[in-house]
Amino acid sequence: MDVLVSGASVAGPVLAHWLARAGVRTTVVEQTPQLRLGTGGHAVDLFAPAMTVAERMGIADRLRGAATSSTRLRLERPGRAPIEIGRSALLDDAGTDRHLEIMRGDLTRMLYDLTRDEVDYRFGDSIAGLTEASGGVDVTFERGDSRRFDLVIGADGLHSNVRRLAFGPEEDFRRYLGAYLAVFTVTNDHDLCGQTLLHLDVDRTLAMYAVPGTGQARVVVIFRRREESQLDRRDVAEQKRMLGKELAAADWLVPRLLEQLEEADDFYLDSITQIVMPNWSKGRVSLVGDAAFSPGPAVGGGSSLAIVSAYLLARSIEKNAGDYREAFATYATWVRDYVHACRGVGPRILATGVPGSRAQVRFVTWAMRALPHLPVGVRRRLVAGGATRALSAFELPA
Repeated sequence: MDVLVSGASVAGPVLAHWLARAGVRTTVVEQTPQLRLGTGGHAVDLFAPAMTVAERMGIADRLRGAATSSTRLRLERPGRAPIEIGRSALLDDAGTDRHLEIMRGDLTRMLYDLTRDEVDYRFGDSIAGLTEASGGVDVTFERGDSRRFDLVIGADGLHSNVRRLAFGPEEDFRRYLGAYLAVFTVTNDHDLCGQTLLHLDVDRTLAMYAVPGTGQARVVVIFRRREESQLDRRDVAEQKRMLGKELAAADWLVPRLLEQLEEADDFYLDSITQIVMPNWSKGRVSLVGDAAFSPGPAVGGGSSLAIVSAYLLARSIEKNAGDYREAFATYATWVRDYVHACRGVGPRILATGVPGSRAQVRFVTWAMRALPHLPVGVRRRLVAGGATRALSAFELPA
């Protein structure tokens, strides 16, 4: 069997690894000339099901060794004493080997290192056309050459090219959650060591944490916006202007952060959007991770879902060798419950983590002060309605 995987971030390499272990010839095509490895990207959480997959891949200990050192949250309140709590007050598994926080670039690097000798990576290229034919899918690449594959899998993220080519325009499947995510790097001028600084205001939340092994800090901003902007995703200057306007009236450290925003060369901004599709496969083409069912960037356990879904798809292809229809159907059955669990997290995280009024700011402040002293059951209900617990509860098929 000859399989083409589009996307080399998280889901793509995990899928490629398990396909290669099953004896499947696998090619991974990636649009960017090179991956953003090391400390790039924002910190992501890996919950229990993803850690189980990592253990089966033999990389769990390496992931733990690269985990961020952030164990405490510090809520900054200009003119008032800050509030500090441990991350374990927010996440049931925090501080255990069933959950870790890692920089996305470190995760990508480890997955690439694991698979670079197992699969054929094709960087700086993408799929220009897909034509299903008898016995395979004829793929035309942007570079101009063509090749037939038995299956094509889109693991190319929220703005999936494979989904657009095989299923239709992104607008048919996107569900805007009413907020935006921005991420950029600044100098670590605040001696951030083992803690994440938080700042809450009406309709926006800012977080800042140290980038391990560097003198830098990562700033993450989530802000509400009733209508989704029509900004060009490639126009970084306009995106920075949009964020600057959103934060223009903010206090705390924000004016200094906005000064450094102009110099940030890793700036990222996108709407927090879910992908909701009636089917994740069509003919010999299937989707995995954010391309299939993005739960929303930074709010829905997307990295864990990417790892788990890629593992389940590869397992199903191996189990149903020679019958791709049954393989895709089994994959959908296996992953559906976890997709729905992750999809329910984002709206609850936004509802509780990004206050919509001054009263909500006061409530969240009170809750953070009270959390360490509350019974576990009450704490779970307060923290996004226990939403994050669902991300750890999923059991992988034997």
